[in-house]
Amino acid sequence: MRMLAQEEENNDNAEVTWEDQQRINTFSKLNTRLRNIEEKMEGLKQEKEALDDLSMELELADEDQPIMYKIGEAFIHMPHGRAIKRLERDQDVLNQGLSRLKERAEECEKSMKQLKVVLYAKFGRAINLDE
Repeated sequence: MRMLAQEEENNDNAEVTWEDQQRINTFSKLNTRLRNIEEKMEGLKQEKEALDDLSMELELADEDQPIMYKIGEAFIHMPHGRAIKRLERDQDVLNQGLSRLKERAEECEKSMKQLKVVLYAKFGRAINLDE
């Protein structure tokens, strides 16, 4: 067992002001938003993998055969060339969506980092902002 130095001890008598509570609430909201963004990004990454696999399959497919292409919940017959163009467009849209989500995640992380600095400076080990 090790004894904590005086400065490492929890400052249990630090008063939580209204502004502090607002910062804590904001941090919590940002943390929840970040988790939701990460879940959406994971879904889009899986969809990207599926589109990449489809791209490989279309390269090997016979150009004379119509392709069953999924749009929403339905499959539609389309010519090979049109399916490739549709796939490229879908991949571009997906990449743009991933980029936007990544930017939003970085914004959340930046704001959370700033709040952590302020809150840890005041409360030290009396507050836990890590998962």
